[in-house]
Amino acid sequence: MTKLTALFVKSALAGKHEDGNGLRLIKRKDGGGQWVFRYTIHGWRREIGLGGISAVSLKDARKIAAGLRAAVARGIDPIKKRAQEQREAERSMHLLKDVALDAFESLKAELKGDGKAGRWYSPLELHMLPKLGGLPITELDQQDIRTTLEPIWHSK
Repeated sequence: MTKLTALFVKSALAGKHEDGNGLRLIKRKDGGGQWVFRYTIHGWRREIGLGGISAVSLKDARKIAAGLRAAVARGIDPIKKRAQEQREAERSMHLLKDVALDAFESLKAELKGDGKAGRWYSPLELHMLPKLGGLPITELDQQDIRTTLEPIWHSK
């Protein structure tokens, strides 16, 4: 099997073109295309997209595929690893300050005076959010909350 060349990538006809070792170019009729890495792990054949040909060069696709081949050799499924990384990224997006503000906005209509008196949100804003607001809610635990509230527990 011959290796693809950069010139071939641009001029290739629509279809699937193998580069070898699991790297594949899938070219569309409109001239666009994408890189795909095919692998087998635990008896299952899988494919993972590496990006479009306009964004990922042949050289880069080969480097990415080599890294993924190494991961597969260590027993790591690249698709499951990517999904786990996405879940972790999503989890870190839900910061306490954002969740608290969303909750306040949702409850505002039910609060006395539309919550303008600030008795619901202002204590959070004053005492909790400066210390814990930038943390993802999934990383907060009872100890964090206790440590934050301890100095004001009896006085407020």
